[in-house]
Amino acid sequence: MSARFPRTATPLGPRARIAVVVAAVLLLAGGSVGYVQHVQHRSEGRRGDADASFTLTGPALYFRDTATGRVAHQPRAGTPATRTGGGPACDRFYASGDSALCLRAEPGVLPKTYAVVLDRRLRETRRVVVPGVPNRARVSASGRMLSWTVFATGDSYSTTAFSTRTAILDLRTGYLIKSIEDIPLTMDGVRYHAPDVNYWGVTFARDDNRFYATVSTKGRTYLVEGNMRNWSAKVLRQNAECPSLSPDNTRIAFKKKVSDDPAAPWRLYALDLRTMRETPLAESRSVDDQAAWLNDGTVAYALPGAAGRASDIWTVPADGSGKPRLAVAGGSSPVAVG
Repeated sequence: MSARFPRTATPLGPRARIAVVVAAVLLLAGGSVGYVQHVQHRSEGRRGDADASFTLTGPALYFRDTATGRVAHQPRAGTPATRTGGGPACDRFYASGDSALCLRAEPGVLPKTYAVVLDRRLRETRRVVVPGVPNRARVSASGRMLSWTVFATGDSYSTTAFSTRTAILDLRTGYLIKSIEDIPLTMDGVRYHAPDVNYWGVTFARDDNRFYATVSTKGRTYLVEGNMRNWSAKVLRQNAECPSLSPDNTRIAFKKKVSDDPAAPWRLYALDLRTMRETPLAESRSVDDQAAWLNDGTVAYALPGAAGRASDIWTVPADGSGKPRLAVAGGSSPVAVG
């Protein structure tokens, strides 16, 4: 004889009904929180984007406005004019050709950086997540080659307790080198090996093949010349950091350590690549920045700001003459566009 089952469920008791109601409320609440978080994330993404009217058009000096955290621009020539805001939110910024690179910090227990690639309309085309704190950003003249450096540990070049990670991205092929530390390095004609090698501050030549960077090892820093095609690098000279190649590719602006004073260790210099003769620039203050060339005769850089500002942008002639001039009050990451 087959078993018989009731055709209707037994009515729930008072406690069971309360439990069901509570579970339903919690389920709906969880879904609502998830939806709110999703909308909030999308909203935060939109807040970090550039305004539709803000694009790479020149001639202009683009920079990060330290008051808003967003990219702005102003005319390159003459006295500083009213800036035009509305650019993307970035902690470091650089642009050239049809490309821009925006490094955006994402704080947390383990900080990370978004390396955001932008087109000429400053719309995102690619994003790379990198562990660490944003530090240096560069784009080649053609806009094809991009490089960024993050602090993996520590947050200052004035101490030895830091580690960096430098990447290179080829937009034409899409190939990403997450860290250039394994590039074969030659020093004094001999292949160099050391566990403490650190690279930072890449700057590209116009051929999109040659690049320059800083390498540190055993407490010393060196200027190196790299070759993308052969994937090799060689040391050119000692005591040169954060190189920046001039538009005509004949000189490098760099910071040189001139003092053991941690408050003022560096001074800006320009190096003639043909003669390897260096020239101190008229800026006597300590500059902890990768200078940017506005043209073949002028470099721009950030210094701690006045009147409570985080930083200001200054310019100085690249031949050692003249004197520094305030270009942007409350700015950093300068780059000439157009």
